[in-house]
Amino acid sequence: MPAPESESPVRLPVRAGFGRFLILVTVFVCAACGLVYELELVALASYLAGDSVTQASVVLSVMVFAMGVGSLLAKRLRCRAAVGFGAVEAVLALLGGCSAMALYACFAWCGQSRSALVGFSFAIGVLIGAEVPLLMTLIQRVRRQDPGGAVADLFAADYVGALVGGLAFPFLLLPAFGQLTGALVTGAVNAVAGGALVLWLFRRDLSARSRWALIVTNALVLALLAAGAVLTPSFERAARQAVYGPEVRVALRTGVQEVVLTGGRTRGRPLSLFLDGRLQVSGNDELRYHEALIHPAMAAGPHRRVLVLGGGDGLAAREVLRYAGVRSVTVVERDPEVVRLARRDPALSALNAGAYRDRRVRVVTADAFDWLRRRAAYDVVVCDLPDPGLTSSAKLYSQEFYGLAERVLAPGGRLAVHAGETGSRPRAYWTVDATMRSVGLRTVPYVVAARPSEDGPSDGGPAADGPTGEGPRDWGFLLAARTPPRLALARHGPRPRSLTPAGLDAARRAAGRSREPRLPPSTLMHPRYGD
Repeated sequence: MPAPESESPVRLPVRAGFGRFLILVTVFVCAACGLVYELELVALASYLAGDSVTQASVVLSVMVFAMGVGSLLAKRLRCRAAVGFGAVEAVLALLGGCSAMALYACFAWCGQSRSALVGFSFAIGVLIGAEVPLLMTLIQRVRRQDPGGAVADLFAADYVGALVGGLAFPFLLLPAFGQLTGALVTGAVNAVAGGALVLWLFRRDLSARSRWALIVTNALVLALLAAGAVLTPSFERAARQAVYGPEVRVALRTGVQEVVLTGGRTRGRPLSLFLDGRLQVSGNDELRYHEALIHPAMAAGPHRRVLVLGGGDGLAAREVLRYAGVRSVTVVERDPEVVRLARRDPALSALNAGAYRDRRVRVVTADAFDWLRRRAAYDVVVCDLPDPGLTSSAKLYSQEFYGLAERVLAPGGRLAVHAGETGSRPRAYWTVDATMRSVGLRTVPYVVAARPSEDGPSDGGPAADGPTGEGPRDWGFLLAARTPPRLALARHGPRPRSLTPAGLDAARRAAGRSREPRLPPSTLMHPRYGD
């Protein structure tokens, strides 16, 4: 009786040693592609659904479980390892390459992507898990060796490939191709590597029917991936219009985030600025937000030197510059492209009143946490930062962060913080308050109602699930200093257009109605905003 394929000697077109080397190279390439698929799913899920820790945990745990399932299922293919591996790589290339486009399509036209995320994570994990058992069979057929040594060689190539894929994703694929095209390119590399190994190195072991089936399958996969790459610009435009509306004027992927500007034209929709799918500026109500954030802090004492953390759109700086006593304004923004838009985009520049043309304004491209490590003294420090509920922002609402902020306050200096929405997340708001108090600051909380906006979430209140969220009902602020600060408006300074002394007093009383006492502070090692 003839021996099964998994045991019979293989007929190679090259020497056994070189054939074994080619298998290890294929392991390396497939491992790199597999890790790119994982990182692509994690990055896109975090962008579309927020909360990067939760999304990464879901993707990685589902994929690891699915890899175990795939390893078990691969046992049934060991008798025809070459054909099985070729089929697995073709399907993996198609699913992995198209996964980013499919998830974005689900989000744009169906309003959610979590089910698709779990489905793709499981399917891709099963296929990745099936690779190693099949490759183990193939490498043993090329040249028999101690099983332990073969496993060591395979996993060494697999881990090195994963390292290269993990580094290539943020430093090569994303900058050069973006998320959608980067995934398609990875799928093409995956299909070529798997198909070439089977159709050339193991071609003598394939029946004519199997050979032609793999050739047609791989050609179809590559054609679909190429078509996806060609159609990506049109797809992105259609998806953005489905998500943001028809008036998208600027859409770019920076080294930090995706930046989208909509509206702002004469007689059109008001300007809206989205960062990673979350609305940060709405022309309908940004004035209420920025006046409430800036004016109480500026009116409470000296304000010669002002530090704005975040606020690259220039709107916080606009309000600061209304005070004649200001001598310098330092804006610390991590994304220089946001500042560039604030300078050059006509609608955004008009909205911030040309703040960056003022000689008193200095822009620094840096992380706000790192910048506070510098020795400096500011009369007013403004934290115009993303919502504390976002995992990526948790460190900017930590005890360590406020300890650094307290250190840069000049005598009599004040710290103004946007701390999220009190209506839907009062615990997060009062955790910010407790965290600021834990470093010796005295705080005055106040809450300003957000005017309803047709654009979704209002400035300072990111949506829970991208730009389709309902937006906040209010903005919660905290004014802090080493001694109890005075919450008031300037008697002889610029008058806010949307805030009155009576309204500010009502804002202070409104905050007190949602108070949650005795909350522990949030730290870098124990962030509490997701509790």
